[in-house]
Amino acid sequence: MALVENVSNLQKSQDLLEAEGGKKTMMKKMMRQIQEEPLDSLSSSVRRQAMEILTQLSHTQPTLGVRERLELVNTCVQSVFSLPSVQAMQEKDEAKAETIQTLYHQTLEALQTLLKALFAEDPTPAGLKSILEPLGPWMNSGKAHERARAVNSNVSVLNHVLLTLPFFVPLGFPALGLLLGRLILRVGDPDEEIGREALDGIVTLYTILDLQKRAKDKEETNKKELYESNKRFLGPYNSVSPCQNILRVIAEFGDFLGPQQVKDLLLAALEGLKGSSEASGKDSGETMQLASEVTLSWVLEWYRHRVLEVIPEIMQGIYLQLSHIQEPRAREVALLPVSLLASSFMTEVVVALLMCPLPLDSNGADMWRQLILRKPSCDVRDLLDLLLGSLKEKPVTKKGRASIVPLAAASGLCELLSVNSCMGRVRRIYPQLLLALLIQVHYHIGLSLPGCMAPLKDAQKDTQPSAFVPVRWVVKVVKTLLLRMGCSYEATFLEEQGGWELMEQAESHHRGVALLARAMVHYSCQELCRILYLLIPLLERGDEKHKITATAFFVELLQMEQVRRIPEEYSLGRMAEGLSHRDPIMKVLSIRGLGILARRTEKTAKVQALLPSIVKGLKNVDGMLVVEAVHNLKAVFKGWDRKLMDSTVYVEMLQILLLLFSDSREDVRSSCINLYGKVVQKLRAPRTQAVEEQLISTLVPLLLTMQEGNAKVSQKCVKTLFRCSCFMAWELPKRAYSRKPWDNQPQTVAKICKYLLENLRHDPEASVCIYAAQAQDHLLASCWRNSWLLHGDSGVCDPATTHHWSPSCENLPTSHQRRSWIMQALGSWKMSLKQ
Repeated sequence: MALVENVSNLQKSQDLLEAEGGKKTMMKKMMRQIQEEPLDSLSSSVRRQAMEILTQLSHTQPTLGVRERLELVNTCVQSVFSLPSVQAMQEKDEAKAETIQTLYHQTLEALQTLLKALFAEDPTPAGLKSILEPLGPWMNSGKAHERARAVNSNVSVLNHVLLTLPFFVPLGFPALGLLLGRLILRVGDPDEEIGREALDGIVTLYTILDLQKRAKDKEETNKKELYESNKRFLGPYNSVSPCQNILRVIAEFGDFLGPQQVKDLLLAALEGLKGSSEASGKDSGETMQLASEVTLSWVLEWYRHRVLEVIPEIMQGIYLQLSHIQEPRAREVALLPVSLLASSFMTEVVVALLMCPLPLDSNGADMWRQLILRKPSCDVRDLLDLLLGSLKEKPVTKKGRASIVPLAAASGLCELLSVNSCMGRVRRIYPQLLLALLIQVHYHIGLSLPGCMAPLKDAQKDTQPSAFVPVRWVVKVVKTLLLRMGCSYEATFLEEQGGWELMEQAESHHRGVALLARAMVHYSCQELCRILYLLIPLLERGDEKHKITATAFFVELLQMEQVRRIPEEYSLGRMAEGLSHRDPIMKVLSIRGLGILARRTEKTAKVQALLPSIVKGLKNVDGMLVVEAVHNLKAVFKGWDRKLMDSTVYVEMLQILLLLFSDSREDVRSSCINLYGKVVQKLRAPRTQAVEEQLISTLVPLLLTMQEGNAKVSQKCVKTLFRCSCFMAWELPKRAYSRKPWDNQPQTVAKICKYLLENLRHDPEASVCIYAAQAQDHLLASCWRNSWLLHGDSGVCDPATTHHWSPSCENLPTSHQRRSWIMQALGSWKMSLKQ
């Protein structure tokens, strides 16, 4: 109390105020004292006195800024409105019931006087908004006494504005929509007294706007007479059906509502749904919901044509409010504007929904489904066409910025797929949707969107939400589309084969897509013909990712009988062109396509004629892709007349595979060694010099690789070595095929060396003799030191990383070039041991 008395003396003099620290310092002291008052009782006049002092301080300089005024109003309103109802406080302290009643009314009057004084300090639309804005949440409170205080204070300020009317706004009242919307909802309040007072406030607001309009036209008007006239015009309060009052008000305020005001009016109606969920009693909540529903419906019925430019803001407002509305019926009402607006402005609504935060939570998902679940629903066909158009966009703009539009469209589509009624329309464009989504999977590989996290509902308790991976989300939509279109076998097949994981990786995306297409062919998907004819023009469109995905799918469809109807230029011709493509994946896909076409009798010869080009195209291609391509060549080799075949093709293929014996990936090494042996099996006599040199140059690499200690690779080496020996009629020692380590078998090593090197040590070519002797010495020395390769010390390099099988022989004399393969093999062996 001492502080209050002290300040009440200080306010008499501006000089004293400045000496004490100024107006703002005094206001902060008063605010602190108000905040210290209990919120569950009213036992002293401290609140009232502090607000009276604040009212006096408002007449002094300097004027408060908007933020400071907001803070002050919030503090005072919070302290007064949070008090229990007067009845509850009286029941708690019956002896002071009359005192509490008087003190409460004095305190509320002091608050309203302060609000009027603050408006007088800044008598502008912005000043009025800063005073009324903090009252908004209390007008939608679930407690009747809090709503009553807020409405009463609101009307009190409006009456003061009407009496003073200090401003004129030529472009409209900026806070009109929110203020009108909050008052309209209270007209439909379960408490009749609140409804009557809210309607009085609306009459006052209408009169203020009417006076503004007349002032613009320079008309002389009596305020009191105009107020009474407007009160009769808007009609008396209808206690039986207050919704009739709401309809009348919405209709008559049309002259004052622009796009922003209509938007604010809708958002205010949504705010009311939050209060209806918190209202005590079922009837009260339903009554408040009804007021919101009537307001939303009729505002859009009357003024829908005015909101086109503010649709994104309305959609954002709905999305934000849904987070605070849990009651099912209230959520239904909140979603009404989505379907109502979409029935007239579907494109604009869809564009706004594409901006919903990703990944979609339940609120965003409900907004998408609302488009077709509730009447009036939008045209599903047009809606799907819009989404398909968005799915054809790239997720990266020309300026290199990430765009969420395609991912958002995929998310929206996923929600629509959950609605059975639109499945017929989805099937109409199923091929386009499927291919667009598969291409989006490729685009989203490695792409991250800033700020995107997995929804909290998907995260475990006490754990951080996992990062949102866009490519996985698009793959999920592909799965959903397949399942909804009845392709459950295909989806299951991909799950079992790891196809979805392949699809999500840059290096294996084409394999995942091909696996899906192969499954659809295997299970005779009814839509394949439509997809086939759609793909033909797509193969030439878009960037590399677009073409790879489309080609990967198209190649598998070449197995279909309908392919016979397609002109050859679109099948065999396209595949042949792909052999010279700069992208290795396109080359491999083309080889896969040719392998499929080669199974058809009428295409076999034409495909086989391309074999030289096929093999040459594999040079300098990644090992995994080479393995994939060679597997696909089986059909091309099958049935080829070996008598007429040029062995050069086989030699080139063997050379490519031999280079990959040193690949760092075990699967690549194992596959290439195995394929090498299978190609050797296809060789037929007579042996050409090129074939002999190629197979002899394989001996050392196979023997060394066999000693790596890798059981899988060693097993393939033994088989391939045996096939080479059979073709070349070698009589290798049996122990040469043993996979046991040589480090403790010096006699075995000596026998192998003698077989391979004895004659070479007496070769007419001196360099060959030297190489042979050195190779044998290194091999035996390594064996005896018990440090052979992987079984020795860590300083010896893995031969898989040190083999170089193709040293140049360009500088040798012409007479010695025929023996260059011997020098190459021995030289490679020497280099591998020279560690």
